[in-house]
Amino acid sequence: MPISEVTAVKHEVRTYGGWRRQHGIGLLGMDTTATFAALGTAMALVLTAALVPGALLYLAPPALIGGGLCLVRVGGVSLARLGLARWRWWWGVRRGHTRYRAGVVVDHPRAFQLPGVLAPLTLLSAEDGYGGRYGIVWDRRSGLLTATLRVVPASTWLADRGDADAWVASWGGWLATLGRLPSVRWVTVTVETAPEPGSTLADAVGKSVVPTAPVPARAIMNELVKAAPAAAADVDTRVSVTFDPKASTSSPKDLAEAVGELGRLLDGLASALGGCGVTVLGRATAAEIAGVVRTAFDPDARGEVNRLLAKPNAEEILGWCDAGPVHAREHSDRYEHDGGVSVSWAWHEPPRQNVRSDVLARLVAPGPYPKRITLQYRALPASVASRTLQAEVNAAAFRAQFRRRTGRDETARDSWDAARARQAAAEEAMGAGVCLVSLYATVTATDAEHLPRAVAQVEASAEASKIRLRRLWGGQAAGFATTLPCGICPSELSRRFPH
Repeated sequence: MPISEVTAVKHEVRTYGGWRRQHGIGLLGMDTTATFAALGTAMALVLTAALVPGALLYLAPPALIGGGLCLVRVGGVSLARLGLARWRWWWGVRRGHTRYRAGVVVDHPRAFQLPGVLAPLTLLSAEDGYGGRYGIVWDRRSGLLTATLRVVPASTWLADRGDADAWVASWGGWLATLGRLPSVRWVTVTVETAPEPGSTLADAVGKSVVPTAPVPARAIMNELVKAAPAAAADVDTRVSVTFDPKASTSSPKDLAEAVGELGRLLDGLASALGGCGVTVLGRATAAEIAGVVRTAFDPDARGEVNRLLAKPNAEEILGWCDAGPVHAREHSDRYEHDGGVSVSWAWHEPPRQNVRSDVLARLVAPGPYPKRITLQYRALPASVASRTLQAEVNAAAFRAQFRRRTGRDETARDSWDAARARQAAAEEAMGAGVCLVSLYATVTATDAEHLPRAVAQVEASAEASKIRLRRLWGGQAAGFATTLPCGICPSELSRRFPH
């Protein structure tokens, strides 16, 4: 009787990693500036004790209080920063910066200004060179231009593992090329999901069903239309590119030349995206961008906006003046606006371990509430990336030397962080790109009573994706705007408006 041999085959799954938070040479959890301030204060106290010992009675208490505010941390944030944020929020509320009400019947050129950080933005419509037009969001304060590409990603669940690995590699190469494009400030990738309002399917079925169709067939189609909103979802994926004309090598002299340079840049970026597992549908028109902003502020208007976008003269009837809300009010933990209440989070900590290519599948998957998941990439130029990573390696070595001098043992996290810093520097030396990555999430509930359930659903999805999110306390309006195709970058805003 023949004996059959059974051979076990191990299926290897490729994983990805390499995320690391910037640390600098900060000690005891402080950043570089706070570390030098603490060392300077300690040196001043030592000199004072040596020269004028009696003065310590007056200098030591403030120094100890200041040190405690900087060292004691709540949720990874020092008490000093928490106190400063609370004071800024209180001051903004007193001055009325958290409330907005549009003057619908006001005869004024700024009557339809959008709230908050969206106020300096306006929408342009430009020719794409192929007989069509696309929308550009222009920041009149900084001069930045943002155009959006509409894409459809391929599902990794139905694709071969080798194809998924090739898509990830191509995406990494696409991000690396951004470091050689100084005019591209950042790229924002947003996946927006929402329950299907039913209007899209109803309109399509209404056009297809003829009056002479059999009664049972019409009844079945009507039942399908009624049941579809509970089982269907709208999924929209966008890649927004923010362009800085001042950093362009061609030095455009006016807005028209800057728009032309942006159009040529988009052609190259869009063609390269084809190998990243997505199908590029084209550039978003001005009406489509205005529709996205409008449905974000008023989710109940999604069906009406879809009907307007289906018309041939959509750009004439749906403009920037229709995108903003009638009223909006920002609270420290939520953002109230037309037709809903939204909550926004930021990426607090990426996965510590290596992950698979579908790590974000749970987070971006459609749910019972409208939500937007945004990844923002700020590529560092090649010269800057090399210096930045070498500084991180030197900082890790400095912290290790400080621990040895003070007799402290190295923790597992310290060892892992130093290894990651060296790994990133070695990969950059072999030609890899370096990006500063941020993640933002926004969920909207049309009923305030459903908001806790919507918040719990997003936080549970983030935990399943091995991501730690932190609610943007006092920054809900900015987080909400970041997930829109308008080129908003919170880190840039913090440098532009430090107070």
